Amino acid sequence: MNAAKHIFRLLVVVFAGFILTGCYSHRVIGLLQEPGKHKIPDYEKDSVHEPYRIHVNDELIYRLITMDETISKVLGANQNMSSSQYANSYRVYDDGTIDLPFLEPIHVEGLTVEQAQDSIRAAFKVIIPDADVKVALYNKTFTVIGDIRSGEYYLYKENMNIFEALAMTGDLLNSGDRKHVRIIRPHGDEEPEILEFDIRSNSIIDSKYYYIYPNDVIYVARTKDSFVKVANYTGFLGLITSSVSLLISVLNYSATIAK
Repeated sequence: MNAAKHIFRLLVVVFAGFILTGCYSHRVIGLLQEPGKHKIPDYEKDSVHEPYRIHVNDELIYRLITMDETISKVLGANQNMSSSQYANSYRVYDDGTIDLPFLEPIHVEGLTVEQAQDSIRAAFKVIIPDADVKVALYNKTFTVIGDIRSGEYYLYKENMNIFEALAMTGDLLNSGDRKHVRIIRPHGDEEPEILEFDIRSNSIIDSKYYYIYPNDVIYVARTKDSFVKVANYTGFLGLITSSVSLLISVLNYSATIAK
């Protein structure tokens, strides 16, 4: 009986240790924590949001507006309308140019979308004096992989930040490694840039890790100790209570037999 009590006390100590270490705490998964506490890094501010620059294999769409009825007919617009609107997607070739109807190839690689719009508008005005052009990036998506709801998501606004991007996936899983979130950012023919940061720090706001760009890949690894963690204390305590109850029943049964 004394041996049984000793085993019981030992198991209680072990279970208590699991209670203290087996759950995800705010320190581990909480966002917007103050730098310096619990080794949370402090990142430099870089509040200037650089506009996206067009790469090879990007796709552009444009809308041409003109009062010229002849151009309207050629482009297949409604002839009863006073202006024509023409939209399609066009890939940026390996030489950095885009090939649009009626125009010579236009070099757009390395330009912002606004700069490309100005170049395309100027080219159209040579043949259509009243032409106005609106250009947009067609492939405005980013990808999320890892210990999160993986998938490809649409970048619905210009200045989307990392929190908004992850919110579209349903947030990080508790087992996701928040200390080493990575963004893989392609730069055309150059080597892709890999940005690694601790998303728990509130100093990432307005840092170089804050904004998401088209074609970014966000990778969230699984923490190494996630297999011993549980999602919340309620479920874990329920498991412990059931286990202890079963253990007590077994010990009582063993004591009864020993008598």
